[in-house]
Amino acid sequence: MLKYLNLTLLVLFPISWFAPLLKAGLLPFFELSEISVISGLQAMWEKDVLLALLVTAFALFAPMLKTIGLALVHFGYARRSMTPALAWLGKLAMADVFLIALYIILVKGIGVGKVETAWGLYLFTGCVLASIVISGLTMKKKS
Repeated sequence: MLKYLNLTLLVLFPISWFAPLLKAGLLPFFELSEISVISGLQAMWEKDVLLALLVTAFALFAPMLKTIGLALVHFGYARRSMTPALAWLGKLAMADVFLIALYIILVKGIGVGKVETAWGLYLFTGCVLASIVISGLTMKKKS
């Protein structure tokens, strides 16, 4: 069962990258712009390449490498001894969720613009948490 839940994440993670994480606008009168992981990364590449590299690693590469690594373990193509390293890799994606939440709190605290969370934030967070649970259960499972 774990291996199929893990494979589901191979589909859900990319969906979560394009789903709206939040809606933001400068003034309350204007329509809010939707921001996704991908659109946020596109904007970051123009402004701060180092930050864009970090977020790309945390939001895109870390979760997918972990999910693929767990799939290899589940299907017997990799050793179970890899799971602690994979679990650590997946926790990096949680840093992304923390940063997004921090930005939302900062913008709301300043009071200049308007920010609303969107369904993609919950999907991305759910995928990251599911990945952490799957790797934890995989480590507990006997060989």
